[in-house]
Amino acid sequence: MSPRRSRRPRAPAWTATLTWKAAVFIAVMCCALAALLGTLVHVSVTGQTVRDAREKALSRLADVTRAYEAGEPLPPFAGLDPEGLPEPLRRLTARGERGTMTSDEEGRPTMWAAGPADGHALAVRVDHSVGAGTIDALDRSIVGSSILAIAATLAVGVAAVTRVTRRLHATARVARRITAGDLDARVDDPRTRDPRRPQDEVATVSGALDTMASSLQRKLQNEQRFTADVAHELRTPLTGLSAAAELLPEGRPAELVRDRVKALRGLTEDLLEISRLDARNETVDLAVHELGPLVERVVRASGTPTEVRIVRDATVETDRRRLERVLGNLVVNAHRHGRPPVVVTVDGATVTVRDHGPGFPEYLLASGPQRFRTESGGKGHGLGLTIAVGQAEVIGAELDLARAPEGGGAEARVRLPEYVRFEDDAPDP
Repeated sequence: MSPRRSRRPRAPAWTATLTWKAAVFIAVMCCALAALLGTLVHVSVTGQTVRDAREKALSRLADVTRAYEAGEPLPPFAGLDPEGLPEPLRRLTARGERGTMTSDEEGRPTMWAAGPADGHALAVRVDHSVGAGTIDALDRSIVGSSILAIAATLAVGVAAVTRVTRRLHATARVARRITAGDLDARVDDPRTRDPRRPQDEVATVSGALDTMASSLQRKLQNEQRFTADVAHELRTPLTGLSAAAELLPEGRPAELVRDRVKALRGLTEDLLEISRLDARNETVDLAVHELGPLVERVVRASGTPTEVRIVRDATVETDRRRLERVLGNLVVNAHRHGRPPVVVTVDGATVTVRDHGPGFPEYLLASGPQRFRTESGGKGHGLGLTIAVGQAEVIGAELDLARAPEGGGAEARVRLPEYVRFEDDAPDP
């Protein structure tokens, strides 16, 4: 057996945001800059303080040496081989050299200076606590000011980045609205209104998105207008063609002509319906209906051998005509492109239409129904599913197309909002 790989814990989603990354970057750079500057200031001030203390100690050592050579008494801060003298200084004076060194004497920083004198070490000490305290105070000031500077810089940086990300989020929301079909949505960034104002990268993206949306809207409106105009123009010649077909003598040729005229008239009506759906100006006529009897009427009107199963009936508030159109198209599509048996199941506010054919093609499951799309030279799925999806959206229903989990076949599931009857709506006994 191969060893089981341990899953790495996933970081929270907010750590992937631009604001978080910018804040971390600003904080790291500020800390690095504060550490560098603080180190430089600390080293410079410490060096200067130590040099001043060393020069003071050496100056006192020179005075003490002259006093020692003159036989004068030594001051309290000087002596021969004094207690507490650092051992390195003792060894240095033993070699006949002079030097300085800092040490702690009874917890107080002390600067020592020593030199040779008649085989002994003549040394002086200088209190270095003031200089050490100055360095400590300076370090604390550096740390405090660095924290304040980092906090202020981080706040300003995050505020600036947040303004940018807020504009990016607004652009993303508009892009999602356009994807959902709201072609009137625009970012309308103030920086793109006045061409004299300098534009940053976000304004450039926003302007490009608005331009793309306007261009897409014009193209779709032209296509919708063309479809509607073609369908309207076809109605008049189709009416005359239908009347002429009725005058043909009975026979197989007349039946073929009438059948094609009927199909062409149905296609024209479908095109008109799709153009109205694309315009998104449809209104619904809501009413309360029992779903089971409504489905049974649709199946009877289709004239197809379809089985109806009512697992649990439900009351729905919907547009009856549009729902019948959706279910009728699904039933006809199941018989036309699938194989029997075709079963329509009502389970609460959900209606499922299933056949036992090859199932929906992959392109349809991935991208939804496409107008006049054919699959492998077949008949394709025409406009029926496109109209069903559009009408379902108008009445607020969810239409899911999938492959049946067991036994194969295509499965279309329509979920409707169930009507809840309150006590005040109940009929009087």
